[in-house]
Amino acid sequence: MYDDDELADIREAREEWEEETLGPVLDRFGERKERFATVSNLDVDRLYTPEDVSGTDYEQDLGFPGEPPFTRGVYPTMYRGRTWTMRQFAGFGTAEETNERFHYLTEEGQTGLSTAFDMPTLMGKDSDDPLSDGEVGKEGVAVDTLRDMEILFDGIDLGEVSTSFTINPSAPIIYAMYVALADQQGVPREEVRGTLQNDMLKEFIAQKEWVVPPEPSLDIVTDTIEFAVEETPTFKPISVSGYHIREAGSTAAQELAFTLSDGFAYVEDCLDRGLDVDEFAPQLSFFFNSHNAIFEEVAKFRAARRIYARVMDEWYDADSKASKQLKFHTQTAGQSLTAQQPMNNIVRVTIQALAGVLGGTQSLHTNSFDEALALPSEEAVRVALRTQQIISEESGAADIVDPLGGSYAVEALTDEVEGKTMAYIEEIREMGEGSMRDGVLTGIENGYFHREIQDASYEYQERVERGEEVVVGVNRFEIEEDTRPETLKVDEDVQRRQRDRLEQVKAERDDEAVEAALTAIDEAAENGDNVMPPIVDAVKAYATMGEIMQVFEKRYGSYQETASIA
Repeated sequence: MYDDDELADIREAREEWEEETLGPVLDRFGERKERFATVSNLDVDRLYTPEDVSGTDYEQDLGFPGEPPFTRGVYPTMYRGRTWTMRQFAGFGTAEETNERFHYLTEEGQTGLSTAFDMPTLMGKDSDDPLSDGEVGKEGVAVDTLRDMEILFDGIDLGEVSTSFTINPSAPIIYAMYVALADQQGVPREEVRGTLQNDMLKEFIAQKEWVVPPEPSLDIVTDTIEFAVEETPTFKPISVSGYHIREAGSTAAQELAFTLSDGFAYVEDCLDRGLDVDEFAPQLSFFFNSHNAIFEEVAKFRAARRIYARVMDEWYDADSKASKQLKFHTQTAGQSLTAQQPMNNIVRVTIQALAGVLGGTQSLHTNSFDEALALPSEEAVRVALRTQQIISEESGAADIVDPLGGSYAVEALTDEVEGKTMAYIEEIREMGEGSMRDGVLTGIENGYFHREIQDASYEYQERVERGEEVVVGVNRFEIEEDTRPETLKVDEDVQRRQRDRLEQVKAERDDEAVEAALTAIDEAAENGDNVMPPIVDAVKAYATMGEIMQVFEKRYGSYQETASIA
């Protein structure tokens, strides 16, 4: 964007500034520390100038909002048209309790529901399974059958609300229940809106919740995508999730690279299935973490859009604009929250949320200040929601499209994150001999992702231990007094009540219909047919979560991760 003569003049002026203005100040006062770096340990320069972005081609690298490469945003007006969807995670105890929280949040101004499930539900276990003992309703809501889903969304019109489901191994069953519930309510399937996380590849990479091995898991994910294209075209059947990769300790560039690699693996699997890229790609969505280093996070989001647009165009021959638009949900960084001085977390969450907004997110969840201690209380959830509303209505951050675009620092960081990300992506592609799908599966099997994240996490913790990375209230500015707030307590009677309801459902349903539906799922899996239609039939017959998951486990076996040594 600058010619050689202009750059030479800027370089000469900078050298003069460094000698005459900067030098004497450094000699007299120095700086706060010897090295400045982001949370991901990227060096941060003292000053950025046009020299740092001298290779930028405005039209090719930045462009305009709503146009490729979408660096500046996926929509022309962004939040001037409408704000991002404000979601707060909700889920604890029974369906009745979570339904009450849903209504509370919508009354407080939340614009989208986001559902958290308990561990048995996440792992496809029924509440009466011995392995579920002590975990029912503890970290999210318990859902065993369609009856729970009916109660969970009582008084909520599925034609009017967008719902996000954070669930993976048993995601197709929750999706089937949501579709069945829409059918009950008389809502046309094409009007059902929401997002299913359903990202099994990142489970094997980072979060480590799985039931069957990677390849059949991938097949089932592709089944949901294929079904959604035909049946629920406004519902996003997958949210390719970097959030948990970052929570496991990755750097920002690793989070972006591994997430996009997973996304491209899903694209390739869908193409192998015979789907047209411009039919399914617009229904893919992504999910990123937003951490404390605000400019690095903004750069990450901008680089994500640019990389995705170019790869979808150049590698997968996407033609429609919608197929090249990376749309994503953002959640503030749970692993950054501290149990010490938890009110400090309000500030952390505000910074992280602002980074998501400045980076152009389509949807945002703000963590509650007490989440390092327990499930969020109503007060903490309200503060988290108000944080988004204040950013939207009072800060002015939503009034300008890509407000940090053109900043020498942000553009330079965007280029740097893009470069590091593409280096990882190319390495993974090489592991698959030109296939992202095979490269990701190979990386899972040989422990590549685990080692990379483990090393990054260890290096970060070492910096914290040495005091190079300051965590306020933890390794600096500590205080002695107890600052724990009142936290949410889940009723210990939840497990009994949930098991009683499950027993009643089993007593009232048609067992022959259930058995026939389960057999149909197994036959579909055996024949290579899409398993989603028989799963929908099974949940309508009130087959349980555990019964359906057992079909897949019996057919494909369970998965044991191979130990990886660096």
